[in-house]
Amino acid sequence: MALRRSRRSVILGALLLLTAAGCGSGDRDAPGAAGQGGGLTVWLTVDARESWPELVASANARFARQHPGVKVDVQYQQWTTKNQKLDAVLAGRNAPDVVEMGNSETTNYIVNDAFAPLDPKSFDRSRRWLPALADACRHDGRTYCVPYYAGARVGVYRTDYFQRAGITGAPRSYPELISALGRLKKEYGPRDSGFSAFYMPGRYWYAAMAFVKDAGGEIAVEKDGRWHGALSSPKSVAGLTAWKKLLDDYYAGDRAKDNGDQPAVVGQGKVGVFYGNTWEAAAAADARSGGDPRLKGKFATFAFPGPSGQLLPPFLGGSTLAVPVKSTNQGLAADWIRLFTDRASQRKLIAADALPNNTVQLADVAAGGINGPAAQAAVRGWVTPLAPGWASVEKSNILPETLERIATGKASVQDAAREADRRIDAVINEH
Repeated sequence: MALRRSRRSVILGALLLLTAAGCGSGDRDAPGAAGQGGGLTVWLTVDARESWPELVASANARFARQHPGVKVDVQYQQWTTKNQKLDAVLAGRNAPDVVEMGNSETTNYIVNDAFAPLDPKSFDRSRRWLPALADACRHDGRTYCVPYYAGARVGVYRTDYFQRAGITGAPRSYPELISALGRLKKEYGPRDSGFSAFYMPGRYWYAAMAFVKDAGGEIAVEKDGRWHGALSSPKSVAGLTAWKKLLDDYYAGDRAKDNGDQPAVVGQGKVGVFYGNTWEAAAAADARSGGDPRLKGKFATFAFPGPSGQLLPPFLGGSTLAVPVKSTNQGLAADWIRLFTDRASQRKLIAADALPNNTVQLADVAAGGINGPAAQAAVRGWVTPLAPGWASVEKSNILPETLERIATGKASVQDAAREADRRIDAVINEH
């Protein structure tokens, strides 16, 4: 529910700092102050500067032809400080005109009246936007942001290990996955007790919740205008149980850690298969990420199958673009977003190994490329609950702590899930 306009300045100054799950960050950022006057100020994260600068230049050139004399000032922000800086400028008068948001960040700003409504019909292929991204932009029947790009987790495997274990190809079903993991464990486990046929640290909640979704469960559900934890439902428990069995059978690592250093761990050479973003395959062979350069060319990806018989539904990480309600150039801002997210711009994102914002152009992602399996999986993508207090759920570390208790055997799946629901209920309706 939206707050009254008179309270907006107070709320915006106190908005929570969020982290964009499933998105990367860079190493430099530009000054945060937004420009005023006849120009347009755009805040993008450093990913755009580092991965697709040609797209930014192209969109700006096209915009300049449509709006001669309007200067576009693109300021690149760090993921870790972006929201804190945005909260500060939204509490004053010097707001940017366009801001990039992680898709799991948007709800907290939307329900607090931070963004101006947009007409989805004026944006290219809006009827075919990826549902998980489009849903994050909607509230009370209105649209407040535009999907920008996406990323989906997949299975990543060591091709040399597969070959040595006699596995002829990537798994296409859950039984094939279990068979492959069994062969890897048999081939390498006896020689190295630290070898994980499947790498799955206990606090890796994006992965565990994918199993919950695959089983038909939910993290939380809305009923009569209130959100409630749903991890203790029978379907959610079934998904968590399947996830726990995979750990018990094929993971040999620390169950009390998260996946933050996954490329570095995989780079040590004691992992056969892991579940992650496609960029992590390259990072595992990159010394800058703690990986081993000798592993370059030894990883391939596959669309991860779920126990249900369908592809495991991945958390759909990605970004959206919004126009702050305090922007003095809302019409121009919408025009810039329109160019930056149209089909021509999406083709440039695909070329840079990102997933497009719409289902039509998922077919343009090369099936045999490293992102091909991610394009397959993205159709089943999901996002975190679009609840006003989801930021508080994440800040409270409810999911990682719950999963650690399950993974380490400190609590049964049912007991841990019931406690998680109690903790979720206490904060998920806050805003």
